Amino acid sequence: MSDSDDEPITLSSHALDALKQFYSDRDTHAERFEKLKADAERNAQPGEPLSMDAFTEDWNESQFWYSDETATRLAKQLLVDTTQDSVVAVVSAPSVFVALKNLANLGPESPRPKMYLLEHDQRFSVFPEFIFYDFQQPLKLPAELKGNIDRIVCDPPFLSEDCQTKAALTCRWMVRSSIAQDTPSGARVIVCTGERMESLVTGRLYNAFGVQTTDFEPVHARGLSNEFYCYANFECEDWKWKDAGQKH
Repeated sequence: MSDSDDEPITLSSHALDALKQFYSDRDTHAERFEKLKADAERNAQPGEPLSMDAFTEDWNESQFWYSDETATRLAKQLLVDTTQDSVVAVVSAPSVFVALKNLANLGPESPRPKMYLLEHDQRFSVFPEFIFYDFQQPLKLPAELKGNIDRIVCDPPFLSEDCQTKAALTCRWMVRSSIAQDTPSGARVIVCTGERMESLVTGRLYNAFGVQTTDFEPVHARGLSNEFYCYANFECEDWKWKDAGQKH
């Protein structure tokens, strides 16, 4: 071992500044997460909206959060005409769930629907409505969900036929059977995924629900290179059918 091997390792001022910033960002993130956890545990105090800032995206896990505006618009449509007997499920779209919680907690006093978040990321277990979900095991879910959901939004994590098909199986298993048969007024099914999944989504996987392509384009907070569509079985103030010639 040479004398130089015994010398302490030193960092340049630039590297030290970067390291300090890293620890500062980490501590800030931890504080935000603890606050969100506390808010969730007390079911969010009125006037204190929840935020996705505490949850960093993991692109390796195909996590891309929606912008606040997009998440809120989707959540609003899930809440339209709901009652205390309504049941809302959010599948692999936690930013919509957070917006849903904010709208339900901060809006006018009214009966709130029951809500569930089906999600793979265990960080979201801070919410009592969290249910662990792995699309590879699409029906490994609590029995109480079967045929009990009348509002649902799903954003499958991967743009593959396998993932899309298994996520759709989950949705079909959960949605009330009367919705699939009749698509009555008030029954709402929303699917957000890539443009290249269009024929699969509207032509086979959700055809029983009357799902069609809309003209609403979801926006992601940090951008997304793939063209993204919103598919739904209803028109509303936020979207119309993309193809005006389609019958509905």
